[in-house]
This record gives sequence, C-alpha cells and structure tokens, in this order.
Amino acid sequence: MEEGAEIVRLEDVWVHIDGMPVLEAVNLSIKQHDFLGIIGPNGGGKTTLLKAIIGLIRPTRGRITIFGLTPDNGRRFVGYVPQYSLFYRDFPVSVLDVVLMGRLGRMRPPRRYSEEDMRIAYEALETVEMLEYKDRQIGKLSGGQQQRVFIARALVNQPKLLLLDEPMANVDPQMQKELYELFESLRKQMAIVLVSHDISAVSIYVTKIACLNRKLYYHNTKEISKEELESTYQCPVDMIAHGVPHRVLREHDMRES
Repeated sequence: MEEGAEIVRLEDVWVHIDGMPVLEAVNLSIKQHDFLGIIGPNGGGKTTLLKAIIGLIRPTRGRITIFGLTPDNGRRFVGYVPQYSLFYRDFPVSVLDVVLMGRLGRMRPPRRYSEEDMRIAYEALETVEMLEYKDRQIGKLSGGQQQRVFIARALVNQPKLLLLDEPMANVDPQMQKELYELFESLRKQMAIVLVSHDISAVSIYVTKIACLNRKLYYHNTKEISKEELESTYQCPVDMIAHGVPHRVLREHDMRES
C-alpha cells in the first residue's frame, strides 16, 4: 500500500438509535500510519463511531469504506479492543487462551489451533510484553496487564488498523504511559484510532485529534482550538496541560448537547 494512502473513509454518516441521532453528518478520512485520537464527552457517539466503522452498527445514511471495501468485508483487516471486556474473573482461562480466541474467525474444520496460530499468539504476547504470563489466569492480572492481553488478542489477526475504545480505563498512570509507548511502536505497522475523554493525556501522544459530540470536528492535526473544544463539550474549557496527563475540564452539562 502506498505510504499515506487512505484506508478508511466516512462520507456524511448519520446514525440514529431508537429514533435519536447519535452521529450527525460525520466525514472522516483515516490514512495509513495515522495515530488518531477521538475525544469527546460521554454519550457523544465515540463508541458508536467505532462500531459503525467495523459494521456492528449500520448508518442511517451515508457511506463507510475500509480499504475500499464495505465494513462487513473490510473488518478482517481491523483489530478492535472494546471499552469493556466483561468476563467472570474466576473462570479458569489462561492468558494464552484469551489471545488465541482472536484466531477463531480464521479457523476451518476441524477447529484446532495450528502451529501458525500458536506462533502468532506468542508473537503478539511478546509484542505487548506479556509472554511470561501466558499460563497465568487472566482474572488474576492487574487492569493494565489485562488490557495488554486484550490488545494482543486484537493483534493476532495481524490488522492494518487498530481501534481502541477507552483503553486506559482502570489502568494506573505508569501503565498508561507504557501503553501509549506500545501504541507508538505499533503505528509503524498499522494505523491506530484511540477513543478517550481525557484530552490532556491523548494530546501528548497522538498525531491527530478529532472532537466528537454527535458532530465531528477534524482538521488533520493534533491542534484543536478552544472554540472547537467548547463546542464539543458544551462547556467552558479552562486549559489543556501538556506533559502531565490529568483531566482539566469542568463538569459537563449534557442537557444542552
């Protein structure tokens, strides 16, 4: 693929859920090796946008293409780490078992993991620095360690695009820094879209930022104006602090959004 080529395109995408607009007239272009941060308030449509890209939610109108294909056909090139990975913590499943689940969609009868599946799973765990924990029960790991395992599960399909929905939830500050450094290294191989509501932390690491609160504000840069932030969050923004991740927004009144 040509360097800097467009891999995802959204054109006038609208999504309604239960008759209410969740996304309105969204236009977006994601290019190879982009590291795009999508910020915005809770309920602003960030998760819906990711699900629409991979075809889990159908737009009411508009057009989405992934690598020139429909979302249904193009999502095989996409790794997706959802916001909440719910599981019974006492269930006796190992880290390696969880990562191998990412290969299930590629398996053919008889459904047994091949040597190639095992090799790719080991490589993914090594990439996220969790190989030494491969036999550990997933429920015994910390939140940050579990997140690394879920990222490895997404990587075993060898994606060209990685979608991350609030990957820093329940992750301590030191692990957050390490995860951002991992994403930066992965960007050499793929594009990354990271959804978050934490402006300051995201702005340090990503190369481009978009603001989303039903409508998307995007200018192909990581510099976002104060006016755009206030329009997105529907409240005054005091400042954005670069270098030390912490939340700097006042409480949002979403009744006016």
